[in-house]
Amino acid sequence: MANTIEIRDNLQEIYSDIYTPEALAALSALAHFNTIIKEVMDVRVQARAQRSKNKQRIAFLDPESYIPRTNIKVQDARDGKFEGSVIPYDLQRQWIQGTGPAAKPDAPVESSIRNVAYALLSGADGWMFDGEDALGQTGAMSLDNQRNLKLAISKDPLFLKVAEQVAAQMNEWATGFLGHSTITDWKKQLDFTTKIFRARGLHLDDRHIRDANGVAMAASIVDMTLYVVNNYKELQKSGSSIVLYLPKIQKAAEAAVWNEMLTALENHLGLEVGTIKVYLLVEQLEATYQLMEIRAVLGRHFVGYNTGRWDYINSVADAMAWDKGFINPNIESVMMTYGYMRNYEDRVRRAVNTPDNKGNFALWQGGMEPNIPVGSAEGVAASMEKAIAGAKREQREGASGKWVAHWKMVNIVRPVWEKVGEANQLGRKFARLTYSQQDADGLILIEPAPTTIRGARNLLSVAIQYGNAFGQGMQAAALKAADFFGNDDVLYLMEDMATGEIRLSILWEWLHKGAVFTEDDAETGIKAGDIFTQAVFDRLMDEEYAKLLKASNKDVFDASKTTTLPIAREIANVYVLSEVKFPWFVDLLNINLNNTNLEVAKQRIQLYIDTFIKDGKRITENLDYVLQ
Repeated sequence: MANTIEIRDNLQEIYSDIYTPEALAALSALAHFNTIIKEVMDVRVQARAQRSKNKQRIAFLDPESYIPRTNIKVQDARDGKFEGSVIPYDLQRQWIQGTGPAAKPDAPVESSIRNVAYALLSGADGWMFDGEDALGQTGAMSLDNQRNLKLAISKDPLFLKVAEQVAAQMNEWATGFLGHSTITDWKKQLDFTTKIFRARGLHLDDRHIRDANGVAMAASIVDMTLYVVNNYKELQKSGSSIVLYLPKIQKAAEAAVWNEMLTALENHLGLEVGTIKVYLLVEQLEATYQLMEIRAVLGRHFVGYNTGRWDYINSVADAMAWDKGFINPNIESVMMTYGYMRNYEDRVRRAVNTPDNKGNFALWQGGMEPNIPVGSAEGVAASMEKAIAGAKREQREGASGKWVAHWKMVNIVRPVWEKVGEANQLGRKFARLTYSQQDADGLILIEPAPTTIRGARNLLSVAIQYGNAFGQGMQAAALKAADFFGNDDVLYLMEDMATGEIRLSILWEWLHKGAVFTEDDAETGIKAGDIFTQAVFDRLMDEEYAKLLKASNKDVFDASKTTTLPIAREIANVYVLSEVKFPWFVDLLNINLNNTNLEVAKQRIQLYIDTFIKDGKRITENLDYVLQ
């Protein structure tokens, strides 16, 4: 193998089924993109700092300019003067996509791979197996994720054995909850769901590979390459598309890097350009200003956009951190119909329904349903009614489908689209996108909504719990605020990285911009009109943390209370209190993966702070790998 990459420890031997000669050759062929990605990420951080310094809003591109790294004129992109993609057969109907990781932390393969069985037997039209926000990164989980997908896609006997067992359990649940089984032929059911993989974003580094210069390899290169190389032949043999979800892209120039990598990998494997199809999660405010430009850049690879909620809220808060007048209310109020979220969704649906030069439209996959139907009868009924109402709204607005975060939700929400009976909403008529100052203002529109102590408690409690779950290897976890532990009328919600991030981001806003409470609170003595101060934050931190220490093992693992929970508190405290708003909460979590020592955590956090403030550089590498 060419000496363009280095794999830590003995992982190449342990995961020789993933680090195959073919995969290693492809990684070496694409390793030069690592330098490009690092440069692009430096530009991103510098632009963020410059906007903050100049108190400058994100703006639309100059229509007469060219999209960086391409020969595409911005106005041509907006006019649809580019070649897009025909939607493959197995993506034309995606009423419900599920999402979740393909692996569990610290679990043997036979247990870990159950995640894939639940997904492929769920009845979802597609399943986005997550390599990013919902996949734990402790140990070698990213490689376990790849291994389980390879075993499932190739229908390895071990996977089939597990799938048969899981099918029986799923039918037992369905019979009790829905009144009928959902799987009649489990082997046939395994072929129903389109397999989709979400690679990690350009802003993250792989924890196991460095390039020839000793620089941590961008996780995007690793995830994309390992998944495609290890599975493309089996997928094509079964008539399935090769589909990726691309996260956290902020602008068309970054999408251009992705397009170059996709094309390079296709060329390396002898595949026709455009064979690999991609959805793009519109999770960043800046991307909403460049939707047609991003579509044009991804060209024949692009099939659709997805509108999320958590990540997008965080990106807007981050982009507007310098603006003292921009303050989000309680997170419960910032739904898809709220202010800037409503305008964001509208731009996405108009962008996908603008034809390219061959008349091709793109797909819009709606947002996430985080509810899980577990709790009291009243609580479940109320939550499911809310979930179905949300799905109906998105279907009416033009979404071809939506996501669910748990397999139990598939057959609850999917009938919304099934009853309508249309495979998708390609080409539904909406007005073309416009690029006025009013459009720009709408993307940062704050509307009046509650800001309360109850809202602050919810933000803080779940954020600390999420940091704790992350440290335990669970980047997707069922959580709720501590005050509702034991109350089955309040359901747990599936939370991932973006959940913790936006909660702390809003608390940072409230503290550093002086959010005004809109309601009295008897317990704290806070009155409507009072300001969110550090004294209020410190009190809530002490009270909410004490509740987590007293919680049962069901809600907060006892073993975590002296290991990862104190670290989660420290990270939350540092993030919210810092005058400098750090670009990614995940950075502080990542540098403490596999660490349970609070003093070591404090040292690493301080190293991150010092490095970012002094040099404007994020620490994104695996510190355990570097320090060996």
